[in-house]
Amino acid sequence: MKEYMDRVNEAVKYIRSRTDHKPEIGIILGTGLGSLVDGMTTEATVSYKDIPHMPVSTVESHAGEFLFGSLSDKPVVCMRGRFHYYEGYDMKEITFPIRVMKALGMETLIVSNAAGGMNPNFEAGDIMLIKDHINYFPTNPLIGPNDDSLGDRFPDMYEVYNHKYIALAKEVALKQNLRLQEGVYLGLTGPCLETAAEYRFFRTIGADAVGMSTVPEAIAAHHQRNRILAFSIITDMGLADNMHPCSLENVIRTASETEPKLRDLISGCVARM
Repeated sequence: MKEYMDRVNEAVKYIRSRTDHKPEIGIILGTGLGSLVDGMTTEATVSYKDIPHMPVSTVESHAGEFLFGSLSDKPVVCMRGRFHYYEGYDMKEITFPIRVMKALGMETLIVSNAAGGMNPNFEAGDIMLIKDHINYFPTNPLIGPNDDSLGDRFPDMYEVYNHKYIALAKEVALKQNLRLQEGVYLGLTGPCLETAAEYRFFRTIGADAVGMSTVPEAIAAHHQRNRILAFSIITDMGLADNMHPCSLENVIRTASETEPKLRDLISGCVARM
C-alpha cells in the first residue's frame, strides 16, 4: 500500500506543478457526457498521459484529462474520461484518480454514467438518481493492505450515497421541472451488454439500472470519507420480455441528447452544496 500511495503522491506532485487549484468537488463524466464541462470555467487542463502512473482512457467519448476550475462558483475538478475493468485495468488502477483527487483536496464526488434501464417505469432518456448500488464485479478496490490514514479496514456501507445530497438533487430537479427517477445501480464487468436472462435476474435481485462503472469509484470514495452524489442517464431499456438491439452509437446519442438536463441538474446541485 505504501508503494501505491507513493504513486498517488507522485501524480499529485506533477499536477501541482501545473496548477495550485484546490478542488472541493470532483466530477466524473461518463460515456457521452464529456460536454458537461461546457458550463464550467476552466483554469487548467492536465492530460492523463502526462501524469505519472495514471491510466489512459481507451474508450470512445472518454477524452482522458483532468479539468480544474469552477462550476457555480465552487472549485471543482472534472474527469473527462474514466477507466473500466473491461479495459484490462485492475481495481487499484480504476480508483487511482479517486485517491489523487482526494489528495488534491476533494471532499465531495459527483459521478455520472450511461446505464441500461431495467425498471419498467423508466424510459430511455430518463435521469436516475442513484440511491444505492450492487457490486457485481468479481473483486473490490479495497482488497489488499489497508491504509488507515485513508479509511477503515471494514467501511460501513450504510450511506454510500449521501442522503442530504439525494434530497438536494430531488429539490433541484423539482425546481427545474425535471422528471428525476431514483433507483439502485448494478455495476458489472462488461464489455458485452446483458442477455435477456441476465436482465431478468438483475431486476429480480433489486437493480433498476445496470452499467460497467461507478461502483469501484464509489467504494473508494466512500472508504476515504468523501460525500457522494451519483446519476445515471438511462440510454436504453433492458426489459427481458421486450428486448431490442442496442449499440454504442445509440447509447452515446441518447446520452448526448439528455446531457443538457443533467448538466443543469448538476450545476444546480453544486450551487447549493
